[in-house]
Amino acid sequence: MHAYYINGIGCVSAQDTTNEDIGFDQYTELDQGVVSVFKPNYRSYIKPAMIRRMSNGVKMGVVASAIAMKKAAVELPEAIITGSGMGCLKDSEKFLENIINNDEQYLTPTSFIQSTHNTVGAQIALGLSCKAYNVTYVHQATSFESALMDAMLMMDEGTQPVLVGGVDEIGPHTTENHKLMDHVKKEEDLSKGVLQSNSKGSVFSEGAQFFVLDKKKTKNSYAQLIDVAIYDDLTEKEVSIKLHQFLKNNHLKAKDIDVVITGNNGDVDFDTYYDAFQKKDFKNTQQLYYKQFSGEYNTASAFGLWTACKLFKSQEIPEVLKLNHKDVTSVNHILLYNQYQGKSHSFTLLSSC
Repeated sequence: MHAYYINGIGCVSAQDTTNEDIGFDQYTELDQGVVSVFKPNYRSYIKPAMIRRMSNGVKMGVVASAIAMKKAAVELPEAIITGSGMGCLKDSEKFLENIINNDEQYLTPTSFIQSTHNTVGAQIALGLSCKAYNVTYVHQATSFESALMDAMLMMDEGTQPVLVGGVDEIGPHTTENHKLMDHVKKEEDLSKGVLQSNSKGSVFSEGAQFFVLDKKKTKNSYAQLIDVAIYDDLTEKEVSIKLHQFLKNNHLKAKDIDVVITGNNGDVDFDTYYDAFQKKDFKNTQQLYYKQFSGEYNTASAFGLWTACKLFKSQEIPEVLKLNHKDVTSVNHILLYNQYQGKSHSFTLLSSC
């Protein structure tokens, strides 16, 4: 089994996650159907002249990657691998609106150039003068996990360190379409909390999380990435079958997992996947969730991985994350499970260093 150590983490989200003095207990549960990112002080990470030319997704990605590399004491990665379900969505919408409004004539290419999914990874590389391997994966809600798997393969071939992350932003037009399809929760349904909303849809948000992976363990390493698996369509029964197969492949059983982190988002139509998972396979295991703080977006599972890394470092489990209450003496193995609308299932297994 190969070793993949997470030596640096960075997060920009709906919470003030760039502030190390603020913990989970001080985060605010999201109470609106659509929530924008909590904007950090971009001037601390990006030259002011460049900020105005960057889309929101690019700014988030640049900041999150800079924080991750600083924590890992890495100046130049040997690969940059990004996952993004929707890419730079605002610029995509802007370009399409210009096509319609200008009757497909006299179009400037700027919005089109900046709308592609690989814009974030490219801008990070330009800022670092990094000419190494640079790839972006666009696989809906498993975009980030696909990037993780590629990072593991790259390290198997000797490439290290690897900067890997996930980033997605909100687009107003796309969000309105999701509202029409009842994919976005109504504000009145959130008065009692995300999981207690008892309604369709989820809280839509945006964010960027980046990680520095290396085969070398350092004194500041957060966790060891053991394995990642992704699936497309699964029934609730098949989730349990795939779970045990995944654990068996890594010489573990359900009882060996100290903490399970799931992607519950309060959608009554699809949280049932987690219910079966939680009430049977891990009924005696400490269960946590995080989308009450991050919201839902294609790469929100990266926020879950960021959360797991924080737990390994602190060895403490905040009450605000708990779905149940079980005694945990130490956090040695964490399993993450995420899905979106019954598709794009993923398992991520971590262990302490």
